[in-house]
Amino acid sequence: MSQDCLFCRIVAGQIPSRQLWSDDRAVAFLDIGPWQRGHSLVVPRRHLADGADDASAWQEVGPGLTAVADLVRRRLGADGVNFLSNAGAVAGQEVFHFHVHVIPRYQDNPGMSGLIRRDPAAACDLDGLWAHLTGPS
Repeated sequence: MSQDCLFCRIVAGQIPSRQLWSDDRAVAFLDIGPWQRGHSLVVPRRHLADGADDASAWQEVGPGLTAVADLVRRRLGADGVNFLSNAGAVAGQEVFHFHVHVIPRYQDNPGMSGLIRRDPAAACDLDGLWAHLTGPS
């Protein structure tokens, strides 16, 4: 764990998050600056700067990617999802702990052009959204 790493501190429970899923190798939580309603991050528990140099990191987050994709389809009615990971500052990586964005996609906003515009409305009620996603079915 790196004390300077935001995601390491979230994984350790030092910073609160709206956790959606976890196992012994990875954690998933809602993104606080979502591009779409339900935008989530899946991160390995171990600190790793990015996933470009370590194929095993993808195996660690794989079950979380599947679980979160299923969750947003079932609970939010997402028609699809995008998985996105940036490796390095030049690629747009802002937090240097490997993470994969799970971005729910909806029929009324299809395609890549609508992917990476932050939607202020998507962040308005993160607590309510979290309760909806994690509460009883």
